[in-house]
Amino acid sequence: MSLKVHKGYLFTSESVGEGHPDKVADQISDALLDAYLAGDPNSHVAIETLVTTNRVVLAGEVTSQTQVNQDEIVRQVIREIGYTRPEINFSDQTVEIQNYIHKQSNDIAMGVDRKDPDQQGAGDQGIMFGYACNQTDTYMPVAIDLSHRILRILADVRREGKVMTYLRPDCKSQFTVVYDDNRMPQSIDTLLLSTQHDPMPGISESGTVIGPDVTRHILPRLLDTLPARTRQLFHNGMDIKVNPTGNFVIGGPDGDTGLTGRKIIVDTYGGWSRHGGGAFSGKDPSKVDRSGAYAARYIAKNLVAAGMAREMEIQVSYAIGEPDPVSIMVNTFGTADNGWTETTIAKHILENFPLRPYRIIRDLQLKKPIYRLAASYGHLGRDSYEADGITFFPWEKLDRI
Repeated sequence: MSLKVHKGYLFTSESVGEGHPDKVADQISDALLDAYLAGDPNSHVAIETLVTTNRVVLAGEVTSQTQVNQDEIVRQVIREIGYTRPEINFSDQTVEIQNYIHKQSNDIAMGVDRKDPDQQGAGDQGIMFGYACNQTDTYMPVAIDLSHRILRILADVRREGKVMTYLRPDCKSQFTVVYDDNRMPQSIDTLLLSTQHDPMPGISESGTVIGPDVTRHILPRLLDTLPARTRQLFHNGMDIKVNPTGNFVIGGPDGDTGLTGRKIIVDTYGGWSRHGGGAFSGKDPSKVDRSGAYAARYIAKNLVAAGMAREMEIQVSYAIGEPDPVSIMVNTFGTADNGWTETTIAKHILENFPLRPYRIIRDLQLKKPIYRLAASYGHLGRDSYEADGITFFPWEKLDRI
């Protein structure tokens, strides 16, 4: 089959649901992080998780003044995702947990901890990218925005249990978008959706049940969530591919091993913007892989919303143990506006947005237990909100316009 010819070009982003094995691992790592931060906001945490058939393996480093019931947290996450049936070979009741978590290295702690908090060093070297654009109301690229949205709806339908009652937790989505030469979306070309399901008659026959159910129950709910300018991207129709292999019964950690940090492109911009390579989940905010990337997104989103550019990518880099960034770079892809240039935007950022780890953590209140919710359906492009005195997704606030 040959590709359709379009004016402009095609770009594709994918997302994976909370029951995908890599996302199971991310959620376990971040749930453990939240538990430590809830008891001791100064906890230093770096937890990696591996999940496979009826087994969870924990490894990493923790230094904290609080104790948490790690096994119970692991089982609670698995239960809340929906893996509660022993017959699918990964459930909260039957999973075996192996724990290799130990204390954080003193060599790392020496570079991070300071008597003067403002001199707190970066928890590691590295490069981080933040990005925002005006393609969507969430200031995210449209392909990744849609890919996350449809999976959240699929999870809602699964939990409601009224239609598509055969759904299991593992799922993936992918949207292909037609762009013009100005990097602006024109239409949706293809939707790909794969979802795990029960072994029922007719389900595994190519699209005879799931395909029509997606069209009947999922797509209308998706369209209802969209502002008019995004809905109109569906005006030319699109190819819809649902479970193209025809069968997806064995899934989740029984079908594929999951690891923390293996979906970093899903977590960020779907490949539309660059990525520095560092994962988020399981890391406390002293790790600039996490806090630096959140800060760069926060800055880019506020500056795009302020009209400085139609889209903006910001790179920051750090040296382990040093408080100030080594470098900062701004790329507006030729869309800088209202008299701004990339040079003057970079100068404005350095003068107005603190980028030392301590100040990022302080200003965005990143020592709160806020990370489990970010571990599925994207860390970015979410609505910031307050609950029980805690601000969730604070890096998404538009309060510096």
